Amino acid sequence: MKELIFEQTGHPLEVLQLRESAVPNPKPHEVLIRVKARNINPSDIMFVRGMYGITPKLPSSAGFEASGIVEQGDETGKVKADTRVMFTAIGTWREFVCVPAALVIPIPPQMPDEVACQAFVNPMTAYGMIEESGLQAGDWLLITAGASAFGKFAIQMAKAKGIKVAATVRHDAQKEVLEKLGADLVINTETEKIQRVVPEKTEGGVHVIFDAVGGMLGAKALACLRPKGKMMVFGALALENMPVNSGLLIFKNLKIEGFWLSTWMEEMAADARMKAFQTVFGFLMNENSQVDIEAKFPLSDFKAAIEAYERPGRNGKILLVSE
Repeated sequence: MKELIFEQTGHPLEVLQLRESAVPNPKPHEVLIRVKARNINPSDIMFVRGMYGITPKLPSSAGFEASGIVEQGDETGKVKADTRVMFTAIGTWREFVCVPAALVIPIPPQMPDEVACQAFVNPMTAYGMIEESGLQAGDWLLITAGASAFGKFAIQMAKAKGIKVAATVRHDAQKEVLEKLGADLVINTETEKIQRVVPEKTEGGVHVIFDAVGGMLGAKALACLRPKGKMMVFGALALENMPVNSGLLIFKNLKIEGFWLSTWMEEMAADARMKAFQTVFGFLMNENSQVDIEAKFPLSDFKAAIEAYERPGRNGKILLVSE
């Protein structure tokens, strides 16, 4: 089988290698999956660079999220061969993966592989953060990196609850895209000062921020909170720590807290987890929901895929698909 492997951490274009390897043998409690589609997330890139919350055990494959078809079911027969499934695992950028049968999720018949492979991380994170935010209809939410896949999901889910949404972008062409999704205010941080514009346009500031960037943009976003506001940090796209203004925290009584989907899911009760999946899948299968795909590449063309992922102004997901 083909697989992408890195033996040392670094930029994916410099350390990833395409190799031919033996198809793995599943353990009794596992299923063998022929992977059909994988999306490239920021967490995948940070994992390869050694900057994610999970440390790679080298040599390692990359990728956390994918969809595929079961080639060999588990010994209990709960998950049978030929079942289409979505799943998360460490190292999905390969043609075959062994995954515990208890962790795979059957794909609804109407959902294509290209949607199923991105049906977990970003939409589930958006759902979880909105649930944990305490936001009510009429409240203001600011999303940094609003044109990301997460940002687009979060905008649509928040608007469905009557939440007002502001979002940041770095290219004017992305403004119209987010406005069509329902964003009430879109700010180009390359040409506008969000710490001035956002409070002016949101009746004194937003109630909650979902920050995926950190660095100086995160610091400027923090100044957009109204008193007793909250910033929820779930990413670090700037690859820099956010300098925090202690005075803002003290005198405006602000809160900053982290959100990691893995921890949130682990702490959920079974019924709450089932409700989350049902809600997210219902959203993804709604004909009015928008799930953008920019381009698809085979594993063997991974360098072109990563270059497309890194292209400024991109408006959809980059997928690695079966050849």
